[in-house]
Amino acid sequence: MAIDRVRAALQAAGLAVDIMEFPAGTRTAEDAARALGTSVAQIVKSLVFLADGRPVLVLVSGANRVDLGKLAAAAGARVIGKADAAVVREATGFAIGGVPPVGHSRVLPTFLDRDLLAHDVVYAAAGTPRAVFPIAPRALQEVIGAAEIDLREE
Repeated sequence: MAIDRVRAALQAAGLAVDIMEFPAGTRTAEDAARALGTSVAQIVKSLVFLADGRPVLVLVSGANRVDLGKLAAAAGARVIGKADAAVVREATGFAIGGVPPVGHSRVLPTFLDRDLLAHDVVYAAAGTPRAVFPIAPRALQEVIGAAEIDLREE
């Protein structure tokens, strides 16, 4: 089960987190914020992009859109494009709407939106469109080895 893979990855990293499930769903940042009673800015959007054809994971604040130029510079790529559903599933092992920041099928270069670090706690998908987990953004960054960058589109 997808949630079990996320829980196992977090436990392997020494983190005990409470995965929460919401029947109404948390597929979008807005849905998750509403279900949790928090701000959209505290929701982690886990997005897969293709950097010169290679998948990269981008963890961005739910309040932000990714600046593709900034991402290209950080990834050392000339061309950035959004990955389609098949590429996301192949690269991560999860479907769009429930992609977590951990527990992927393979290790991806990962970039963390600096704006997430303004919060004490953020909420990330836990493998399904109905599950999320709370985590301190610095702990998340350390667990996944993400590069911290300014990703916000101005």
